[in-house]
Amino acid sequence: MVYAMPEVDDLSRCLTTLDQDSTLLAVVEMSQSSWLVAGMVPGVERRPLKKLDPDPAALLDLIERWRSEAEKAGHPVGRTALAFEAGRDGFWLARWLRERGIEMHVVHSTSVAVTREHRRAKTDRLDTAMLMRVFLGWLRGERGHCRMVAIPTLEEEDARRPSRERQNLVGERTRIINRLKAALARFGIRGFKPELLRAREKLATLRTPEGQPLPPNMLEEMRRDMTWLALVRDQIAEIECVFRRSRPCIPIRSRPGVPTRSRPAFRSEAGHLQRRPFGSWGMICARGRAVKPPGRSAQATAFS
Repeated sequence: MVYAMPEVDDLSRCLTTLDQDSTLLAVVEMSQSSWLVAGMVPGVERRPLKKLDPDPAALLDLIERWRSEAEKAGHPVGRTALAFEAGRDGFWLARWLRERGIEMHVVHSTSVAVTREHRRAKTDRLDTAMLMRVFLGWLRGERGHCRMVAIPTLEEEDARRPSRERQNLVGERTRIINRLKAALARFGIRGFKPELLRAREKLATLRTPEGQPLPPNMLEEMRRDMTWLALVRDQIAEIECVFRRSRPCIPIRSRPGVPTRSRPAFRSEAGHLQRRPFGSWGMICARGRAVKPPGRSAQATAFS
């Protein structure tokens, strides 16, 4: 039986042969107010550098102009590759240019090696030159220069939002709870759990070690934090409810004598990785022995 070789998905190096005589290279250093574009045009000795407004149409016109210069120099362009560093602008530009026939690459921002000097020169011009060097080394197939990021579709990028929003809300919930506990610790009150649903009703009954109630301003501040905590908790529950309707729940235990629980499949941001349901087998191996669940014979368990 002949097995097909798996497709190689290595973003640490390029698997396509680079022909610099027919390849137009460009890198973009993107900022909020302007884009600095550097190019390597076949047949042209100079290294063009152009500052543009954040306009994709102007960037496309610039690439077409450089392509015309290469053709006038006797080097028709058969491949146009453009790269920029992953950042706050996301992947919309990569998708937009890819639809227009340009080979797009997004450089992982932490994969580019920089000098460790405490004080180093850092300008857009220097960053563009460094980005061009690592991009050229990556195109040659050399490892260690940089790594690329897989460009997601709009649907794949949107599918990541619920889990990321939930992660931020869970962090916010933890910060509010820690802030409430720290405020109570300043008055010598320990053991109070502000994450409980009825914690707001018990604030007025709290007493300091001196037997005094909480100061009025602190009490009002904690009540506002409790209201904020309830809002965050409701938003987390809403996201989990929506995710539960769109993704199947994964059973954790489904045997007699073991309580059945389920949880939403937050296996990955896209939710495409499935986990084997532990406990779905009748026999659980523990230290080399077969432990049978209560209420069932060993033979029935072994063939379940």
